[in-house]
Amino acid sequence: DIIHGEHRALAAVLQALRFVVEGIRGGRMQPDFRLLSAMVDYITQVPEKVHHPKEDDYLFPKLRSCSREAAELIDTLEQQHGDGYRMTNALLQALIHYQSVGAPGFAEFDALVQEYLDFNWKHLNLEETELLPLARKALSEDDWHELDAAFSANFNPYKGAAGEYAELFRK
Repeated sequence: DIIHGEHRALAAVLQALRFVVEGIRGGRMQPDFRLLSAMVDYITQVPEKVHHPKEDDYLFPKLRSCSREAAELIDTLEQQHGDGYRMTNALLQALIHYQSVGAPGFAEFDALVQEYLDFNWKHLNLEETELLPLARKALSEDDWHELDAAFSANFNPYKGAAGEYAELFRK
């Protein structure tokens, strides 16, 4: 449930980012750099520094140890975590550039947003439709207690550790 909740929170931010960037591209919205920065900050902080490390350090090794069937899938997801980290850094740099130069920087930012969104939807779907069902089948109740303890240490993905993301989700 915690993993699903974290996926849902990220999906909400990704959908909002798509909406805002499409609005800017279509001329219906002016860039709100504070909002865009909050979205990109969320993406670089929550999935990359909180959620994915827990999957890499707890869920993947636990599942790998009890399911040979999971090995190739986990290899793919671990590779995607590394790729996602690199993509978020590029996205952050493109946003900084866009904010500093204005409209001439939008095309690069837009292209990176689209690439990141496509990548992330595929990644989330792979985890939701293949990894988690496999984990439900292969992991024991004791395994889930260990995972629950690890993931319970994460903060509320809709608020943040100190409420820093509450405003983002209100917007």
